[in-house]
This record gives sequence, C-alpha cells and structure tokens, in this order.
Amino acid sequence: MGLFEEMTWRGLVYDATEGVQDILARERLVGYIGFDPTAPSLHVGSLLVMMALAHMQRQGHSPIALVGGGTGLIGDPSGKAAERQLQTLERVEDNVRGIRTQLERFLDFDHPTNPARLLNNAEWLTRLGAIEFMRDVGKHFTVNAMLAKESVKRRTESEDGISYTEFSYSLLQAYDYLVLHDRFGCTLQMGGSDQWGNITAGMDLIRRVRGARSYGLVLPLVTTSSGTKFGKTEAGTIWLDPTLTKPYEFHQFWLNVDDRDAVRYLKYFTFLDRARIVELELETAREPEQRHAQRTLAREVTALVHGAAAVQEAESAAAKLFKGDLTTMSEGELLQVFSSVPSSQTSYRADGWPITEFLSSNAVTGSKGEAARLIKGGGIYINGERVVDERSRVLPGQAIHGRYFVVRKGKKDNFLVRVDKGSVPS
Repeated sequence: MGLFEEMTWRGLVYDATEGVQDILARERLVGYIGFDPTAPSLHVGSLLVMMALAHMQRQGHSPIALVGGGTGLIGDPSGKAAERQLQTLERVEDNVRGIRTQLERFLDFDHPTNPARLLNNAEWLTRLGAIEFMRDVGKHFTVNAMLAKESVKRRTESEDGISYTEFSYSLLQAYDYLVLHDRFGCTLQMGGSDQWGNITAGMDLIRRVRGARSYGLVLPLVTTSSGTKFGKTEAGTIWLDPTLTKPYEFHQFWLNVDDRDAVRYLKYFTFLDRARIVELELETAREPEQRHAQRTLAREVTALVHGAAAVQEAESAAAKLFKGDLTTMSEGELLQVFSSVPSSQTSYRADGWPITEFLSSNAVTGSKGEAARLIKGGGIYINGERVVDERSRVLPGQAIHGRYFVVRKGKKDNFLVRVDKGSVPS
C-alpha cells in the first residue's frame, strides 16, 4: 500500500491536487508541512500533520518540517477571526526550539536513505528585501485572486478587516514553497484543509517562475462528534510539552474521548494497521464499557509523544486513583494527577488545623459554616477518607509525603493543599 492509499483509508486525505496519487506511486518525493511557532509547544491539534510527515517518511519519501520562524512574525489569517498579536523574534526563536524537540519523536533526522529535515523559514524570509519580494514574488499574483481566498474574504467582510501584514502572508508561504523546491527538489506541500489557498499559491508561483509542476494535499480539520473543539478541555489546551500538560492528563484526554470518535482517532493518531484497528472496533462494539479502543488509543499516543515509561506511570496513577489509594502514590504521580486542580499552601502547625478552618482558609469552602454542613452531609474527603466529625482536626502526620492533602468536595471537585515546609520548626 502506497502513501496515498495509506492516508486515504486512515481518513487523512481531505483534498488533493490533480496527479498526486500517480506521482506518489511512481516517485520518491520531497514534501513539507509548515508549523506555526506562536506558542512554546505544539498541541494535539498539530498531531495530524505530524503523523502525515511520519507516514511519508515510513513510505520512503523525504519529509521536511518547516518551522515558521519568519512567517511566525507575521501570522497566518487562515481560520482566524481577528488579527494575531505580533511576536518578538526572541519569542519565536524560543518557540522554534521547543517544537524541534517534539518533532524529533516522530521523524528520523538521521535516516540513512531519506532523512527528515527541520528548517526555519527565518533563514531566508528575514533576509528578503521589500523591493526584491515585490518584484520576484508579488508581481506573479493579482489582488483579485488574493481577495477571493476564503481566509481573506471572511476578514475583509468583518468590522476590523485585515491588515496588509496578514494579507501578504500567503505570498510569503508561496515563497517558502519556491525556496524548498529550488534547494531540495520539494514538489509536495501538505497541511490542514484551511491551507488549501496558501498551498495552491505556492504551486502557482513555482509554475510561473520555474515552469515546473508541484502538488498539494490537505488533511481534514479534526473535530469531535459532540461538537466541541478538538484538543480543548475544561483545563484548557492539551499541549505536547510535558511541563504544560502532564503526561497523566495527556493520557486521560485520549482515554476519555467519545465512543464515536475513538476508532477514527486510532486511524488518525496511531500507526496501528487496519487489521488491528478493525479488531478494536469490533471489541469496542461488543464490550463498550471496557473502552478497548480508548485504552489502546491512550497508550499508543502517549507512548509516541512521551515514551513508554510515561504510559506506565499514567496507568499506575489512574489505577491508584480509581481505588482511592492516594497514600501509595509517589510524589510525582500525585502532582501529575492533581496538576490541574485548584491548589493552595498552608503554614505548618504542629497541632494541626481545625477541619472547618482548614477547608475555609484553603478556599475549599466559602466559610466554616459551609464546611460544617458539607461534613455533616458526608461530602468532604481528605486523602481518600471521608471526614465524619466537623470538630476534628487535620494533623500534619496525615499529609501524603509529609506535605500534601488531597481534599475532595462532593463527587468530583478536588483540591490540593500543600504544607509549607519552610514553616516547619527546626
């Protein structure tokens, strides 16, 4: 099965220019995808195009990951309702370094025959003069054609309009394609479906300036069956950087995907073959409560992004949390599991804290009275144990690892209270 067929059965082909399937079957191509360095990390919304590059390399083609250190200073208007905030060169360079680390988990930059390349378009765009750009690039595009692009059209019809800066973005991306074509023989650009206009602009430029043929292929924009934005949770964006989204939280994101999305995501975000995915689909239909597809999805994607050890740690922490056995968690497990819950810090007291004061002073409850009412109703747990007496005290010796209290209010509202070790008397 060739690259086009592989991507097609996985649902990764939204549209493609004429001849893509044939050229991929006949030749080993150099192809690229651009990555926008507007944040210090990529997020799960970037995984689809990362997988596309990885499939490309596995099929013997040569992938280029182009980080937009130059275009990132401008901002792509595609899919945006308002002007992006301009970033400093220093911030963009920091973001590029973080993105490289994440791409290295998907692409082999040392492959003996078709190594991946990681490039930064700041190398050529920051040296491109305005007159040179207008003469060599701008003259090949009509304003009429640029205004007809959906991303531009939507913004020109809005109250705020579009700046010349973002209006010119598609020309800069077209120039990227030309540079990669000239330097590396790149003849394929891929991206999300919102990039279609930018990709075809690059193809037009190559045809007009070099008289050569090039190709484009776009992937679907990932959605959820429930209508929520993919990659967003109550805690915010799911990042690939483990310091921004803990591996446990990352694993839980995939474990909790909707049944209607699980098999589709297995095709999108894993390298499992068709036979295994069909098997998981049948198992999930037969035993939906076992969540076979979701468990495999969570393991596979977490291992890809964070490594096998992160999968083991996430599953171990989840098992302990399910059993309510918080005291056996390592400090790392505890901090991962409760990384996104409200937290507070309290000063050490050798004789402990009256329970109602402890709850109210750490913002678990709004008052001591509310704390007492919740305790009487059986709605307060500390470190997995229900509190039964509103006159009791929370003792320092009960703290997990000597400094953490996990407080649960009701069925699912968790809080993490840390004891300030600096206030412990010597």
